[in-house]
Amino acid sequence: MRVATRPIDGQKPGTSGLRKKTKVFMAKGYLENFIQSVFDATGGATGRTYVVGGDGRYFNDRATQTILKMAAANGAKRVMVGRNALLSTPAASHLIRLNRTDGGIILSASHNPGGLDEDFGVKFNTPNGGPAPEAVTEAIFARTKEIRDYYIADDTDLDLSRIGTQQIGGMEVSVIDPVADYAALMETLFDFEAIRAMFAGGFRMRFDAMCAITGPYAREIIETRLGAAPGTVVNGTPLPDFGGMHPDPNPTWAHALMDEMFGPDAPDFGAASDGDGDRNMVVGRGIYVSPSDSLAVLAANAHLAPGYRDGLKGVARSMPTSTAADRVAEALGIGSYETPTGWKFFGNLLDAGRATLCGEESFGAGSDHVREKDGLWAVLLWLNILAERKESVAEIMGGHWQRFGRNYYSRHDYEALPVAVANAVMDGLRAKLGALSGQVVEGMTVGSADDFAYEDPVDGSVSRGQGLRVVFTDGSRLVLRLSGTGTEGATIRLYLERYVPGPDGLDAEVQEALAPVIRAAETLAGIRAATGREGPDVIT
Repeated sequence: MRVATRPIDGQKPGTSGLRKKTKVFMAKGYLENFIQSVFDATGGATGRTYVVGGDGRYFNDRATQTILKMAAANGAKRVMVGRNALLSTPAASHLIRLNRTDGGIILSASHNPGGLDEDFGVKFNTPNGGPAPEAVTEAIFARTKEIRDYYIADDTDLDLSRIGTQQIGGMEVSVIDPVADYAALMETLFDFEAIRAMFAGGFRMRFDAMCAITGPYAREIIETRLGAAPGTVVNGTPLPDFGGMHPDPNPTWAHALMDEMFGPDAPDFGAASDGDGDRNMVVGRGIYVSPSDSLAVLAANAHLAPGYRDGLKGVARSMPTSTAADRVAEALGIGSYETPTGWKFFGNLLDAGRATLCGEESFGAGSDHVREKDGLWAVLLWLNILAERKESVAEIMGGHWQRFGRNYYSRHDYEALPVAVANAVMDGLRAKLGALSGQVVEGMTVGSADDFAYEDPVDGSVSRGQGLRVVFTDGSRLVLRLSGTGTEGATIRLYLERYVPGPDGLDAEVQEALAPVIRAAETLAGIRAATGREGPDVIT
């Protein structure tokens, strides 16, 4: 049936779709307007096939029923949906590609908290399995500003707990096991036999699924298929409010895992994943691995896994991510790429065969097996490397730094700031950029300073205003960005990097090693002075 509506302000998708408070999405017509705009802006749904699923957060089940009814009313031929409307983001990407569908709708706000009073999100992934590029999201946004009606079937809800085929009008709904196809893909990429042998030999691990979507995937793969001890996966049942947790796998929010890994009887290896399964944190016994370092180590050792034994075509990283992976790419003689933040910018490089591995400092890494970052994939590649090298995480990191030098790196987040204050900080530094080259700040000479712009080497598209960066002649950097993933106020992300070539100076405490860069950031940007904050809310 046709339902009259009118435009609703604020439906502009960000780097990872549209994210708002859950109650906003639950308001009359809000979800419906956006979904209809997705269909309209992408050529209509008539005769098309989609994948739908989400991370199980509050409103996931109701939103899925609405989307299925709207797809049917808009003439879709078939929708594949995970059982109980559950589907991790990387698994959704794989299903889109495996079944050659016309795209997918993923319900998640990723690492943001869930619940009635917390966050919800919706994003459209294109037929390559990746997040919609800017041209598509702009078209969707434009449609939200002119929409006048939406279409929805007047049917009863489907039983999404039952695997099999059902109908809404003339549309087929296939309820599938959300884990099976993804687990099968992982077995083609990694040496499960070698990893099983490692676990059988007494190797111990802890995986914190943070009461989010990766729990069922990790239990099936790590405990059942790889033979890790029962209980290796903790917080493994997806809950609508993530059990009250903030499902962001970093040292601040995954503090229980950090305490265990730095405790007296720590396992050999620790890992965590986020709300929708696309992020990861890696920890060794007594050593935390930053996402930037993790990407570099994965690039240097990927050839040890069966799926990557032919070598890498290239490595791509987001601009704020440390340059550690660039040094590995140079040593391997392969291409390295620096893109804006947002996984959608990696899609063209992967599709064109220019890159095999991609990563972001925000705990995301992935490869050309899907078109999303993939938390569990990164953990499995680490396990494969550990099984082949037969070294501890600390030994692998030490050897890597001796070979390539160490990029000390940290991110400082100033969260929920008044938008005007955050903009004033950014505008103040932006106004200084043109005059910074050659200046000495905290004993370091500025080599360059700019507002990062990216020209896609595949399609020539240009993205401007992607972050303020100041690069010093010794390889140190500081970068400021406004986050695109929050739903309340504004978040300033300050990225800090200092390169030490070695062989000495590779074992300093991270924040101490970065102290000159931290002071330089405050001198140039004045974040603490402008915000009145004594320091960042989150340090990763």
